[in-house]
Amino acid sequence: MPIDFSPEVVLIVLICSAAIVGGGLIKGTLGVGLPLFAVPVMSLFISSTQAIALVSVPVLVSNIWQVWQEGSLKSSLKRFWPLMLTQAIVTVLAVYWTLSFSVRELNMVLALALILAVVLMAFKPSFNIPPEKESTAGALVGALSGLLSGASSLMGPIVISYLMSLKLKRDEFVGCISVIYLNAAWPLYGAMWHFDRMSLDDVGYSFLAIIPMFVGLLTGRKIRHRLSEETFRRALLGFLTVVAVMLLFR
Repeated sequence: MPIDFSPEVVLIVLICSAAIVGGGLIKGTLGVGLPLFAVPVMSLFISSTQAIALVSVPVLVSNIWQVWQEGSLKSSLKRFWPLMLTQAIVTVLAVYWTLSFSVRELNMVLALALILAVVLMAFKPSFNIPPEKESTAGALVGALSGLLSGASSLMGPIVISYLMSLKLKRDEFVGCISVIYLNAAWPLYGAMWHFDRMSLDDVGYSFLAIIPMFVGLLTGRKIRHRLSEETFRRALLGFLTVVAVMLLFR
């Protein structure tokens, strides 16, 4: 089958590549945020499910790398297994639940999830969870994040807010959230593959997406030491808000 080099296809490829570079840039600067940026931007030009599929390999690779770097797999599994168990189950159910959704409905779900993410990132809700309530709270957070993950892949801010409430140290935070992200990824992409929402072509293109992801990631690591995180975060929130509004009216 001949490769399509029409101007429209080339433009979409360039836009998707730029979105993945941007997602890597944010992850390199803030430590999180690859799907949060790349998926909504790409969803303005391709289907939401295809956008989620295209970041699958970069998300898996980046989080496996972070888990290996931090060496926190065993301790994270022991502490956060209620969160990760409910997250995995609800993620699969959410993918199944959205099978009948139209492109318009999927864009609405993605836009609403993005708005929720922006609100959580902007207001940084602060609360304390007693140790004896951690398992119950974790299970509830896992269910909510699984719902958002299966419907839109944007479960990050929910988990970030929860882990911040536990007052984890910086390295511990990075290690734990990488394990939780990795746990969220395999049921999401596995369910998408099982329910035919991800094709072999999508997987192949996703492997190619590792290249622009690492370009952004390495650039973001350099920016981290030169640009105020607060300034970068405000610019990101403003941009994501515009994207969410565009998705609502797409």
